[in-house]
Amino acid sequence: MNEIRRNLPVDEQLTILKRGVVDLVSEDDLRRKLERSIETKTPLRVKLGADPTRPDLHLGHAVILRKMRQFQDLGHKVIMLIGDFTAIIGDPTGKSKTRPALTLEETRANAKSYLEQCKLILRDDPDVLEIRYNAEWLEPMGYADVIRLASRYTVARILERDDFTKRYANGVPIALHELLYPLTQGYDSVALHADVELGGTDQLFNNLVGRALQRDYGQEPQVVMTLPLLVGLDGVEKMSKSLDNYIGLTDEPHVMFAKLMKVPDTLLENYFTLLTNLPQSQIQEALAGHPVEAHKLLAREVTRDFSPDADLDAALERFKSVAKGGIPDNIPSVSVPTSDATPEGTYLAARLMVLAGLEASLGAARRTIQGRGFKVDGQPFLEPLGALTLPEGGVVIQKGKDKFARMVPER
Repeated sequence: MNEIRRNLPVDEQLTILKRGVVDLVSEDDLRRKLERSIETKTPLRVKLGADPTRPDLHLGHAVILRKMRQFQDLGHKVIMLIGDFTAIIGDPTGKSKTRPALTLEETRANAKSYLEQCKLILRDDPDVLEIRYNAEWLEPMGYADVIRLASRYTVARILERDDFTKRYANGVPIALHELLYPLTQGYDSVALHADVELGGTDQLFNNLVGRALQRDYGQEPQVVMTLPLLVGLDGVEKMSKSLDNYIGLTDEPHVMFAKLMKVPDTLLENYFTLLTNLPQSQIQEALAGHPVEAHKLLAREVTRDFSPDADLDAALERFKSVAKGGIPDNIPSVSVPTSDATPEGTYLAARLMVLAGLEASLGAARRTIQGRGFKVDGQPFLEPLGALTLPEGGVVIQKGKDKFARMVPER
C-alpha cells in the first residue's frame, strides 16, 4: 500500500482527482477547499452515499471507490455513508416505476457484505475512513422535522429531474415518498458537513440538492463530482448483475482476468482510465498497438489490484485454453453423494450444475441446458431432464465458456 501523501500541492491534487470525472461543481470551489485544507492541516470530508440494495459489488462500483481511495491517498477523510434508511424509500433515479422498498433489516444485512468488499479498495484506517449509517439521523426525525425539510424545496424544482419529468409527462405514477428521496439524500450532506460528494452521473441532481440544502442550512456548499457509469461487457448497458454483464470484485482471479479479456475494444480506453492508475501516455501507447496486447495489460493491471498474489501467467494460459474450446487443468472437483443418484445409478445433469455451484436452482439449470449453455467433457448436452453416468475419474461439466467443475462420484 502506498504511503499517504498529505499536503501535496493543490495543482497536483487536482490533476489526480479530476481524472475520469464528468461533472465538477465547481473546480474553483474544490481548489479553494484544498488550499484551506493545506493551510489549516484539516482534511476534507468526502462523502459517498450508497443504498445497499444488493450485497455484492462489481467494477462499476469500483470506479467511484477508486476515486474515494485517491482522496484517502492524499490524506483526506472519506465517509462511506450506508443509506440503510434511504434504501427503505428506494432511490427512484433512472426508474420508470416505483421501486419495491426493502426493510431496514434487509438493508443492514446487505451493508455488511458491501462494507467488506469496499475495503478491497478503500484504506481501512480510521484516520481516512469513516463509516456512517443515515438511519442515525433520519430514523429519529418526526413528522414536523420532515415538513420543515420539505419546505426548503419546491415541487417545480424536484420535477426538473429528468426521470420524474418523463414519468409525469407519460402519466406514470410518482409516489410522494419518491419526491422526498432527493431531499433525504441531500440532508445527509447537511448532517455530515460534507466538503465533497461523489456519485455516478445519474446522481448529479440528488447531489446538487445536497449542495443547495447545505447553503440553506448555513453551511458551505459541498463540491459535487460525478463519474461515468461503467458500461458492462455487453458494450451497451451499464454494468449490472441483473444483466449478467458484470465483473465482480470478489470474482476468482482467473474469472476476473478472463472477463477483462472480453471487454469490447471500444471500451478499452474507458476501462484503462477509470480502473487503473496507468499514465495517459502508456494508455495511448497500449491502445495504438494490437487490441489483444491492450486487453492483456488491462486484465493484468485490474486483476492484480484485487488479487496481488494471483498467478496471472496461469490465468492467461487458462483463458487461451478456454478460448480454443479446451478444458483448463486447474478446475475444482466436486464429490457427488451417491444419495443423489437415480435408481438407474445415473445423475441428473441439472442437479450436478446445482451441486457444482454453476446454477442456483434446478429450474435455472434446466433453462441453461435448454439454451445450449451446458457441456459435458467439452460436448454440448441438450437434454434439460437428462442424466449422466459418472465414471470413477468423473466428468467435467461446463456452463457457458469459462465456468467448469469436475464431478467425481463419492467413494
